[in-house]
This record gives sequence, C-alpha cells and structure tokens, in this order.
Amino acid sequence: MLTGTTSTGFAYEIPEEQLDNMELLDALAEADSGKLLAISRVCDLLLGKEQKLRLYDHCRTEKGTVPTASIRDEILDIIQGQDNGKN
Repeated sequence: MLTGTTSTGFAYEIPEEQLDNMELLDALAEADSGKLLAISRVCDLLLGKEQKLRLYDHCRTEKGTVPTASIRDEILDIIQGQDNGKN
C-alpha cells in the first residue's frame, strides 16, 4: 500500500497493484497529451471512487466547483511523490 499526503494536505492510500495497470498508463498518456477528459479516468483508476470524491471535495471552491487544474495538480503531486520516494 502506498500512502502519502499531497502538498495541499490531501491524504491518500493506493494499493500497489493499481499502479501496475496499463489502462492507468494509457489514461496518464492521454492526460499528458492535453486530453482533459482523461484526468477523470486517471482519478478513477488511481484512487477509486471513494478517494476520487474525497479529492474533489478537497479541491472544491467556495462556489462549489472543482477546478480541473486543481485535480490535475493533485494527481501530478501524487505521481511525482511516488517517483521521488517522498510518500
């Protein structure tokens, strides 16, 4: 189990087997190539439904929206944290 906290304070747990998933890699590649719709799929595959909803609530603005850029930044923080051995 990989656990950590993003720089904004979002705590997460990711079973290691979820990272060894070609569908996740495909979704990350799509997101990296500018397809914003892929970010939602990355969240599902990486975090699962429950943590995805917690992440959305964590990023929700006072007006009730969930900025795409905030979610993108959180996902990048999670992935980069694992790459650097930070979390």
